Amino acid sequence: MTRATLRLSVDQAVADMKGAMADGLYLGMEYALSESRKVVPLDEATLERSGVASVDRGTLTGAVSYSTPYAVRQHEDLTANHLPGRVAKYLELPFSASGEQIMALVAARVRRATRG
Repeated sequence: MTRATLRLSVDQAVADMKGAMADGLYLGMEYALSESRKVVPLDEATLERSGVASVDRGTLTGAVSYSTPYAVRQHEDLTANHLPGRVAKYLELPFSASGEQIMALVAARVRRATRG
C-alpha cells in the first residue's frame, strides 16, 4: 500500500510540473506575441489583430501565429516598404530575442508549482 500511495504522489507531481510548464510556456508565447506586435507591419492593423499565442499542453509546444492571407508574404518579403519601426521577419526577430524571457517565465511557473 505504501508503494501505491508513493506512486500516486509521483504521478500527481509529474502532472503538476507538466501543467506548470505549459502555463509558463503560454505566458512566454503571450510575451513573444506582444513583442512581435510592436514591429508587425501596420496598415489597418488587421495583421496585428490576427496574432495569437497557443500551447499544445500534450507536447509542450508553443507557437505564435498570424492568420491573414498575406501574413507569410509580409513576414518573408525583405524588400517590402513598412512604416518606421515596422519590419519583415516580425515574428522571427522578436521571438529570437525573447528566448531568455520565455525560459524565465517557464522557470518561474515551475518554481511556484514545486514550492507547494
